[in-house]
Amino acid sequence: MSATPGHPNEHRNVDPAEIARFDAAASRWWDPQGEMRPLHDLNPVRLQYVERAGSLAGLKVLDVGCGGGLLAEAMARKGALVTGLDLADDLLQVAKLHALEAGIELTYVLEAAETHAAAHPGEYDVVTCMEMLEHVPDPTSVIAALGRLVRPDGHVFVSTLNRTMKAYALAILGAEYVLRLLPTGTHTYEKFIRPSELKLWSRAAGLTLIDIAGLDYDPFTHQARLTTDASVNYLVHLRRERSTAAA
Repeated sequence: MSATPGHPNEHRNVDPAEIARFDAAASRWWDPQGEMRPLHDLNPVRLQYVERAGSLAGLKVLDVGCGGGLLAEAMARKGALVTGLDLADDLLQVAKLHALEAGIELTYVLEAAETHAAAHPGEYDVVTCMEMLEHVPDPTSVIAALGRLVRPDGHVFVSTLNRTMKAYALAILGAEYVLRLLPTGTHTYEKFIRPSELKLWSRAAGLTLIDIAGLDYDPFTHQARLTTDASVNYLVHLRRERSTAAA
């Protein structure tokens, strides 16, 4: 397992306040009973969705916005050759240490998706970007980078929050202020993304929509499952069109 220093300032599609917020939670990221418990509960379902496209064994996989490495490690355990990408340095250090202690081989890079795409076009079989788009100033730029990073006919998986009043009530008011499942200020409603917007941006990036699935989470039982209701959390499966893939 290795950690590669990048050049996070080469691209400015980052909110410093968001980075600081996630860095502050770095030491508690792998506590399954702590403030990041919802991510721990969601992770098996996210992995299940990715594996719908087939086995990850032997595939080159990039996890954009990998945070402390929950999904990156899970995919590496399935035999994928995983690179985790993030701009939160403290989180990457936590991810690196956890992988070292677990004896899992994967690479972590401190770099923006756009910068990485310029150096590694069409390099990955699978690209994931989970719970990240709603935290950046320009999500369209990230989607364009995902489209450049994946190989022809490769798969891209994205999860985010729908911009609906139901999502505001559950993901912000309920999760942050009432139940205290997440730190206050984790989400900003205006940054939530409608599926129609994501589909439009993906098409512009040469990505074809394959599937949309809702991601339901019960904070009382801590159970997560895939559903047909995409009104709050949802996952999207995209595929790179061969004719637009990077040479």
